[in-house]
Amino acid sequence: MTTLKAGDKAPDFAVEDQDGNLVKLSDFKGKKLVLFFYPKASTPGCTAEACNLRDNWEVFKEKGYAILGVSADSKRRQTNFKTKNELPFPLLADEEKEVINAYGVWGPKKFMGKEYDGIHRTTFVIDEEGKIEEVIGKVKTKDHAAQIL
Repeated sequence: MTTLKAGDKAPDFAVEDQDGNLVKLSDFKGKKLVLFFYPKASTPGCTAEACNLRDNWEVFKEKGYAILGVSADSKRRQTNFKTKNELPFPLLADEEKEVINAYGVWGPKKFMGKEYDGIHRTTFVIDEEGKIEEVIGKVKTKDHAAQIL
């Protein structure tokens, strides 16, 4: 689980989104950023989480937030996920796990008695100056926007 906490400087990154555009943390200076990490595109929990954020997109925009999703999926898989669910925000294709490791969300998980390494569903709210405002580790996929706003 991540060791990052509120008050820490958010680790910088530069990774391509689903369309191959390079996205950097510095692109969001002066904006609040919701950086959400999810295990796998198009799985039920990840779809519920992304769609909940999508359904509250206007509220996030009004409050000055940008949203960025991150998983280790390929650009193609991220594009399909974004298109299928009409997501209005970019999804980073972090196949090399640069951002995932920088934010400390990769680690051992258990599912149905099996242990494996994967992404811990975690959201970071980053302020206009690039500082972490909040770390949400217990994400409610169907009501995630309410945890942030």
